[in-house]
Amino acid sequence: MKGVANIQDIDAIEAHGQPPDLPTNTYEMICRGAAIDPSAPALSFFATADGYANPERWTFSELVRDITRTANMLSRLGVQRDTVVAYVLPNLPETHFVIWGAEAVGIVCAINPLLEGDAIGELLNASGASVLVTLAPYPGTDLWPKVQPALHKVASLKHVVLVNLADHVPGEQRFAARMLQRGECARLHGEGGVRGAVPSQVALHDFSEAMACEPGTALSSSRPASTDDVSSYFCTGGTTGLPKIAMRRHGNEVANAWGAAQFFGESVGPGKTMFCGLPLFHVNAVMVTGLLPFSRGAHVVLGTPQGYRAEGVVKRFWEIVEHYGINFFSGVPTLYGSLLDVPVGARDIGSLEYGLCGAAPMPVELLRAFQTRTGIKILEGYGLTEGTCVSSVNPPLGERRVGSIGLRLPGQAMKAVVVDEAGHYVRDCVADEVGQLLISGPNVFIGYMRAEQNSGIWMDLADGGRWLNTGDLGRCDAEGYFWLTGRKKELIIRGGHNIDPAAIEEALHRHPAVHIAAAVGRPDMHAGELPVAYVQLKPGITANEAQIAEFLRGEISERAALPKAVRIVDAMPLTGVGKIFKPALKRLETVDALQSALVDAGVEGAKVGIAQDNLRGISVHVELPDAELASLALSALGRFPFPVFVSVATGVDGIASETHSVPMVGGVRSRPRPSDS
Repeated sequence: MKGVANIQDIDAIEAHGQPPDLPTNTYEMICRGAAIDPSAPALSFFATADGYANPERWTFSELVRDITRTANMLSRLGVQRDTVVAYVLPNLPETHFVIWGAEAVGIVCAINPLLEGDAIGELLNASGASVLVTLAPYPGTDLWPKVQPALHKVASLKHVVLVNLADHVPGEQRFAARMLQRGECARLHGEGGVRGAVPSQVALHDFSEAMACEPGTALSSSRPASTDDVSSYFCTGGTTGLPKIAMRRHGNEVANAWGAAQFFGESVGPGKTMFCGLPLFHVNAVMVTGLLPFSRGAHVVLGTPQGYRAEGVVKRFWEIVEHYGINFFSGVPTLYGSLLDVPVGARDIGSLEYGLCGAAPMPVELLRAFQTRTGIKILEGYGLTEGTCVSSVNPPLGERRVGSIGLRLPGQAMKAVVVDEAGHYVRDCVADEVGQLLISGPNVFIGYMRAEQNSGIWMDLADGGRWLNTGDLGRCDAEGYFWLTGRKKELIIRGGHNIDPAAIEEALHRHPAVHIAAAVGRPDMHAGELPVAYVQLKPGITANEAQIAEFLRGEISERAALPKAVRIVDAMPLTGVGKIFKPALKRLETVDALQSALVDAGVEGAKVGIAQDNLRGISVHVELPDAELASLALSALGRFPFPVFVSVATGVDGIASETHSVPMVGGVRSRPRPSDS
């Protein structure tokens, strides 16, 4: 199984079909991967970047043992096939044990630990969680103080299992760490400790102690999970707003891991090492640096509880790559931008075969600059929680087309279609025609927990298939490569995390002076997008931007969703039927962001325009007063995910300027189908 180079390879894989003995659940899939070489390294964890050279390690036999122990512990707590086990945890070995152990006997629910307490409580309630696994109080951490008040509001909760960070303090220092941990409990809750801070009807357990009492040789559950059993709940649709919980089956996760394994081939397997720095509440980390490598006998390095966000991880990333011989890692565009600023120096990073990039559009110039400077191939891909994780990727063995999201994975269908004004299917798009992007296959989820949220997500193509409307616009070229051309969804993508603009707008409308409001994403070379709020005030009522911004700080619990700026306008742009026309606001922010980037780079007097191209989506047109500024301009705008066209205006003594085109797109000569092959 060498991997995929082109669409013909995918067709050939599909001609053989999925193997008849494909695992029926994720636990079985991991056990099969472990059986390749039980003594091989499966998981390594280091708590701090400075301590990367002295990790805790698990072989595959030890990994399966601890997943099995966790599953048996949960069974002892009464977890059955339809019981929900929620986890609110940073990146720890226990997080993996909980994910796969809970799926083995029940349903796991991932909750973002960066959310505020009220949002965590809302998701616990919405999921109907019976068991919660989270961090015990520990100095320097704020997770327990956020979670603890929410416990009293979750009627379904029966058990709280606490993971103690002191367990990961090495050697002789562990005793002191336990004393500090107990001191933190006393500081927060007095003599009653944690037990007194948890509702009386909720049982309290220590994770390591409870797990150590269980056998690790086999599951005690009488019935193994089947393909159609629900395996997981993942929260999607934004980090704020109404909970949107995606329900997935074991068959979805097994199929997606199998398809990805076929696609990547020998680059993910025995002897290979992958780095996990994305958060384990997100499907990318769980699937791409979890189930996929575990199912293939590959080694996962889990780098600190905070992943890439931890102090020193990005700064020492090339050291970590050299030490472990990392072959593969996954990240978002902002990570690659940060790594671009870290010199490789004398570090030997020859083991790196490629990095995977998803979650947000990758700026073309950033991709090229990163590959040129490091020699590492970036495989840009596309996926969504509703499709389990990965739907398309640029092939590891074939042509990597810069700006493309690649070829579809084996075993799932993906197409662009034309729809009518009511959103109904009309026909499939021809090559390079932009349409609504749809996916179908065994990887596609069941639906959302809230029935009303399933309205409009499925599209009937009259072919007997079950097609999910991704909400994105795209095209497929003649060789099977897909290209995103626009996002129909209004989600604001900040550093790879989704922010629902409705949550910001609802908060704005609670202000007594606000008549109408809209939130849009402002392009940002570091974060991808930042939320910005537009407000039209009620007649006769006054307020300023600072007052509204201060009001929002008390209304929006998720810090990432707080608008970077509030802009008061005399009149909001409206459509013919009176709806706020957000593309006009988005255009204003985009032009201003690009203009500011040019000025910061020393490019004065440039004129920036935005155009909507049927093939490329948004493109940027920059008119410069001097041709010598072209290189500076392209460098300044290269970290934004838009094609950039530069022209130079000339004019003498009041005569009208004439524009001469400079055939550059993102720093290279334009061509119909860009590639780096």
